[in-house]
Amino acid sequence: MKRFIAIKLSLLLVAGLLAAPLLHAQNTKAEKKAEKLAAVKSLIDSQNFVFNAQNAFPVGGRMRNITSNYDLTITKDSVISFLPYFGRAFTADYNVTKSPLDFVSTSFEYSVAPGKKDGWAVTIKPKDNKSVQTMYLTVSSEGYASLQVTSIDRTSISFNGDISSIPDRHSKK
Repeated sequence: MKRFIAIKLSLLLVAGLLAAPLLHAQNTKAEKKAEKLAAVKSLIDSQNFVFNAQNAFPVGGRMRNITSNYDLTITKDSVISFLPYFGRAFTADYNVTKSPLDFVSTSFEYSVAPGKKDGWAVTIKPKDNKSVQTMYLTVSSEGYASLQVTSIDRTSISFNGDISSIPDRHSKK
């Protein structure tokens, strides 16, 4: 009987030793998730981040993977949009060679609302752009984002990607 109890205690000890790293890994995973949430929240609150587009979804068209570096940079004093456009225009501008989503706005409204599952809904309304009406950015707690652009004279377009801090231009030398 004593031998049976000793074996049982040995098994429990071995099981406890094997479970300890798993519990530590779960705590580490939860800590990493909390750190990521705090970092993304900080970017959104500071109004100083970049949305990096990876896919485009034009209305009535197929998804397009974006292979070049297209982005939307948001700071307190400007919105710099360098995004491609695929879609239908209701009015045509004469002799236009760049995308209608390639612009800089220094007069805009920026508002943040809580989103789904610890995310955020960011609404940007450029006041000094005659074409773009609203840019609606949905950001998850992990930093993944979806951008929907509605326009006055074109069909809307959506992008999937992620947000990150604005890279320091001087450190890339």
